[in-house]
Amino acid sequence: MEYIPAKTIVNRTKDPRWFGTDYVMNLYRGCSHGCIYCDSRSDCYHNSQFDQVKAKKDALRIVRDDLERKAKPGVVNTGSMSDPYNPFEKELLLTRHSLTLLEAYDFGTAIATKSDLIVRDIDILTSINRTMPAICMLTITTCDDALAAKIEPYAPSPSRRLAAVEQLSQAGLFTGVLMMPILPFLEDSRENIRTILDRAADAGARFVYPAIGMTCRTGQREYFYQQLESRFPGQALAERYQQRYGTRYFCASPKVRTLWNVFQDYCAYRGLLYSMSRITAASRRGHETDQLSLF
Repeated sequence: MEYIPAKTIVNRTKDPRWFGTDYVMNLYRGCSHGCIYCDSRSDCYHNSQFDQVKAKKDALRIVRDDLERKAKPGVVNTGSMSDPYNPFEKELLLTRHSLTLLEAYDFGTAIATKSDLIVRDIDILTSINRTMPAICMLTITTCDDALAAKIEPYAPSPSRRLAAVEQLSQAGLFTGVLMMPILPFLEDSRENIRTILDRAADAGARFVYPAIGMTCRTGQREYFYQQLESRFPGQALAERYQQRYGTRYFCASPKVRTLWNVFQDYCAYRGLLYSMSRITAASRRGHETDQLSLF
């Protein structure tokens, strides 16, 4: 494991609309899941060794000092740039110990991951949830384990992630699915979306937050096209992307309007939240009095 220097780790978020979070925390740089579509590969992030996970040196001390300096507690988002539950976390325990610090300083958390390792920390998340929100988000873009093995080759299978959703939900944690990205020409079908919603609801998920399409930026786009050619030979997928999207940043599915209607109707049928404002409000329910007393 290579360690890299950091001055701060818990910083004010640039987008508080994201599940109502106040701060962002990235303990690692890079990711080993190998997802062929990951936006964090883009040149704008200046990480040419994205597939190599690096930990931030003296991370726990920095996190502690950052939390002490905050004027008031809030909800800390983690998992936005690198998965907090990469395989090295099993031994390093940086995420687990940082959650302990969040609990000690009365902060909440919103965790996005593709790993079922998150269930290891149910005890700490449950403790956080007594006074502040603890939002658990598992990314699932397909329930087909074989397809996922091609587009997310080193991440735990969707089956394992759905099992984690069930365990987290049964523990009383506010848990849901990030259904993003839905890759055009590969995952943008009624069947795929309905299957994800069914499996999520059956596992006890409270919400599913979608993106029916994907982002493409310089650096990421070239890698994505190379991987499409090697993993889906003979399907001319890269050519189809190039012809339809060119250098466009957001590549919405050609069927996005139809699929959005399917998604909304089926969420209503299965009782799943999907609006960010409603998800955020639901995650705060039961914590309002505690948070006001802290402030």
